[in-house]
Amino acid sequence: IYCICSISENQKNCFSCDMVEKGTSLLKKMEISVAEAEKRTGKNAVNMQETYTVYLIETRPVDAASEGTNPVPDSLWRRYSEFEQLRNYLLVTYPFLVVPPLPEKRAEFVWHKLSADNMDPDFVERRRVGLENFLLRVASHPDLSTDKIFYSFLTEENGWKETVFETGFQAKADSRLKALNATFRVKNPDKRFAEMKHYGDELQSVISQLLRVRARAADRLYGVYKVHGNYGRVFSEWSAIEKEMGDGLQSAGHHMDAYAASVDDILEEEEHYADQLKEYLFYADALRAVCRKHELTQYELEMAAQDLTSKKQQREELATGTIRTFSLKGMTSKLFGQETPEQREAKLKMLETQIEEGEELVKERNGECEEFVKSAWVDIERFKEQKDHDLREALISYAIMQISMCKKGIQVWNNAKECFSKM
Repeated sequence: IYCICSISENQKNCFSCDMVEKGTSLLKKMEISVAEAEKRTGKNAVNMQETYTVYLIETRPVDAASEGTNPVPDSLWRRYSEFEQLRNYLLVTYPFLVVPPLPEKRAEFVWHKLSADNMDPDFVERRRVGLENFLLRVASHPDLSTDKIFYSFLTEENGWKETVFETGFQAKADSRLKALNATFRVKNPDKRFAEMKHYGDELQSVISQLLRVRARAADRLYGVYKVHGNYGRVFSEWSAIEKEMGDGLQSAGHHMDAYAASVDDILEEEEHYADQLKEYLFYADALRAVCRKHELTQYELEMAAQDLTSKKQQREELATGTIRTFSLKGMTSKLFGQETPEQREAKLKMLETQIEEGEELVKERNGECEEFVKSAWVDIERFKEQKDHDLREALISYAIMQISMCKKGIQVWNNAKECFSKM
């Protein structure tokens, strides 16, 4: 159990410790929600006025709900940038885990009637839902949910930023150049991680295409539905000049108007399924991040092994007095004469020390690499099960929604037919 609070002598139970228990997801002990979003205005770091959105996080113990009591939840406000800071900390601290993604900062793959403004109320509401989903993903993860920084993010409004900075996670973050260097220079990449990285690329590509198709279809669908409003207008105008047929035409026009107006709710519901797909669009990058980190771990192991081999070769050359490969050292010996026995002995001792250190480093790097592979693959398998379940459910629900939408369209025309039949 990770204790993340100070316990006074009078306290018999530590609530925080009980919440953050190794092997038990936090979600089983705590209800978590992002209840609302609020627009605020204030000054930023450079003393400029800015408008931003904050999100209300509410938490309460699960035990309270099961016991029939309904206490006021603990609550605090967080900005999107603080969510970003939390996720960056998790990425650095748990490089072997597929860390859940945040919802998009600005709207992507939107159809033309949807605002791409990140302060738009509909976008802010979808982001609120996405941020809540992010917290629930982390809180249900077998490893991430036990992190004390994550727990303090949920429960400590003041001082959290200082706490996370004190971990020094930013200094541990790998530079992009370092990771790119490892990608191109690693000699023995693990085939499983190489294939998984390629899969992440392909997954991101197909989901991007799917979202683009969906956005184009939404544009077309919106147009088709709104055109039905013209049927309603024409039927209403026509009814005004007819005596026997007037009531039937007027009724049919009302059905067409209702059909045209229903598209807004339909596309709003569609956006929910699009956001589920977007989550896995961003999950694909989280999966590739694990693979890139493995490449870096493997590269560091290879560099340590290569350096050790070089040191051993230098020791052999000093001991035997032979130079196997062309080197500046060999040219210097030929031009200025051989080293004295004392110099050679001192260098041998220094090399022996470096070789011992190198052997320890290779052993350490090898252990790190093996542990990384073991931990990462367990989490990748967990992620694959989650992905298969979530995407299957999302696509089935989307298909059901489309079927329901088509049935409503059929019903509208059946109602119109009834109206025409009574004329």
